[in-house]
Amino acid sequence: MKMRKISKISKNICLVLLLAVVLVSCGKQSGRTLTSATGSIYECLVIVPQYTLSQEQKRLVDAEHLQKADGSSYVEDIVTLYDAVKAILGADMPCMPQMEPYFKLTQVTPAQFDHLLMPTRNILYVDIDPARYTQVTPKAQRDIWSTPQAVYRIQSPNEEAFLEYWLAHGKQIRDWFVMQEMTRQQRFYRASTEKDIRKHLNAAFHADMLVPNDYMLLMDTVIVPSVPNELLLNPNTQIVWACNNKGSLRRDLIVYSYPYTDAETFMMPYLNAQRDAILSRIVTSGNGARMATEYNVFPPEMRTLTIDSTYTVEIRGLWKMVGGEAMGGPYVSHTWLDPVHARVVTAEVFVFAPGQKKRNPLRQAEAILYSRTHTK
Repeated sequence: MKMRKISKISKNICLVLLLAVVLVSCGKQSGRTLTSATGSIYECLVIVPQYTLSQEQKRLVDAEHLQKADGSSYVEDIVTLYDAVKAILGADMPCMPQMEPYFKLTQVTPAQFDHLLMPTRNILYVDIDPARYTQVTPKAQRDIWSTPQAVYRIQSPNEEAFLEYWLAHGKQIRDWFVMQEMTRQQRFYRASTEKDIRKHLNAAFHADMLVPNDYMLLMDTVIVPSVPNELLLNPNTQIVWACNNKGSLRRDLIVYSYPYTDAETFMMPYLNAQRDAILSRIVTSGNGARMATEYNVFPPEMRTLTIDSTYTVEIRGLWKMVGGEAMGGPYVSHTWLDPVHARVVTAEVFVFAPGQKKRNPLRQAEAILYSRTHTK
């Protein structure tokens, strides 16, 4: 009888040990157990040696600074190699109501980089060693010491070669880190999305986006001009509007479409005029205030990109309410052509967060735009 009990206990112990092995294996990558990444979103650890720029190097950086750090509203003195990194990676984001950097940076030297810092979620590692490297070699890696983690290592034989490479490619590296954060946000959204809003988007625009489940549908309609020949407003303007309203922080997603006319449609003046015509009709307040675009303080900025193999125009700017409350904030829009239905589609997110930092809420909403896929 005792032998049977011991045998049963042994089996239970073996089962527990087997389960433990399985659980540990699930947290491993390449035979290693990865811990959870540390640090907050849009923070980056910069590992770079202490190095003071020569006067010639400083002139080179100063000549490039205003072009490369195009989002900054002020220019700091660049004295060290880290200052040159910060001028781009820590530059202020464009079209924000207050100064907020692309990334909050922390600097350490290679000698200070230890096991406590290895799990940091974003790491730029400037590895300078003339004995090991003969040319600059970049390496973009993920989940090296933790997960989710993004590590961009730049191997260089000397400081001069790194500085030249950084001035030429620093902005692209900054964009790479931004997209790593976007991907993490989308992974979070994918676990729990608002299926009803996604159905509305698919039905109206044949496009799907990872809309979080705490968004609510406000509007799905077709608007028509209120008076004949109303500025740019087409009678076939389709609108889907969803909102996440949490107290003093509000995020909105508005998607609208109108017939495609010609190539001038994708020029920024035309897209801005369409935005003003359409959103002034639907984003209003009870006392007659309406949404408009801010053109004077920080004019909108445009760039082109590709999402789901589709040419996309991105415009980043500031919105405001005119004719009433003093309200405003940042917005980002993506516009693309739907050739099957001969129409232009714009998806925009905007944030209202009075008295609060707006970078993180805007980036979290912006991740919805980058999740776009097209359906038939």
